[in-house]
Amino acid sequence: MERRSLLRAAVLGGTSAALGGTLWRGAAYAAPAQPGTGPYGALGSPDANGIRLPSGFTSRVIARSGQRVGNTSYTWHNAPDGGACYADGTGWIYVSNSEINPSGGASAVKFSSTGAITGAYRILSNTRQNCAGGKTPWNTWLSCEEVSLGYVYETDPWGTNAAVQRAAMGRFKHEAAAADPVRKVIYLTEDETNGRFYRFVPTTWGNLSSGTLQVMVAGSATSGSFTWADVPDPDGSPTATRSQVSGSKSFNGGEGCHYANDTVWFTTKGDNRVWQLNLLTNTYELAYDDSLVNGTAPLTGVDNITGSASGDLFVAEDGGNMEICVITPADVVAPFLRIDGQSGSEITGPAFSPDGTRLYFSSQRGTSGSSSGGITYEVNGPFRA
Repeated sequence: MERRSLLRAAVLGGTSAALGGTLWRGAAYAAPAQPGTGPYGALGSPDANGIRLPSGFTSRVIARSGQRVGNTSYTWHNAPDGGACYADGTGWIYVSNSEINPSGGASAVKFSSTGAITGAYRILSNTRQNCAGGKTPWNTWLSCEEVSLGYVYETDPWGTNAAVQRAAMGRFKHEAAAADPVRKVIYLTEDETNGRFYRFVPTTWGNLSSGTLQVMVAGSATSGSFTWADVPDPDGSPTATRSQVSGSKSFNGGEGCHYANDTVWFTTKGDNRVWQLNLLTNTYELAYDDSLVNGTAPLTGVDNITGSASGDLFVAEDGGNMEICVITPADVVAPFLRIDGQSGSEITGPAFSPDGTRLYFSSQRGTSGSSSGGITYEVNGPFRA
């Protein structure tokens, strides 16, 4: 899905109106017909779970930290974070990280074809502050440690095979990962104020035990061309990986990462931006920058990011007003949902079920503002195909 930069769109109250290529900083334009609404319409009143949704959508609680999941005997982990879904016969599995240190790890919930919870279990233990991660084409979950000299762990969503530490993917403050099956690489973000954007090139696609870690090299501008350079010492000691390659581009707090159709998007929380890399032309640009929005930005505190079959991007907020916002291929930026009464939390782990009809995500600290108060939700409804 080709997506033009939002630097060619006007955003007012959450709705974007194209300006025919005119940069919207300093441009004049009329207010949209329905300020604050996107392709799904306005948000309604809070439901029983405190979630404001567009018409036709419903929510339910899947799990709560410290409590058993459904009718299973498994107790859900604290501080639920990054997540992904996997097809499982006629049902599916939702995997979720635990962002606590020590004893982070990850867990999974199994669903039947009707969405009933049929099981829950641990898939990774004894790791540190597992924040985001990414799904591989061979159906494993890459769970990333958001600590200095952190590792990536490759885990089995079915819980059958033991998790494996993937040291070749580098040791740094990992955040998210996104697999690119065309170029046969995995992109990685780094959650540092001067973090870098990386890609890992496995020696053999489908086997992450060995390969080459590379870093993006580009200028200081917000758009331009880029190249990749090998990181001499992926171990990151004594010199941090982000400091090893002259000319590597600095990003302010790398967060979520998503790949689709020869494009990779990633977020940077320090400057509240969404970046996009065109992998066919080796060029990069901003897809969203709240500092350029005229008026109140519809998306603040950018964090985890995922995509839907329609080409829409769904971006979760860490801070802001606890929303998941949608960015459409037509450059509309608007809230899709909002959680009320949980200002001390953040939204994490957005992921769609394999059929695209259900969206899973968590409020990491829930109403208590504590890591032990996490809540994992499901939203069901008429998502755009």
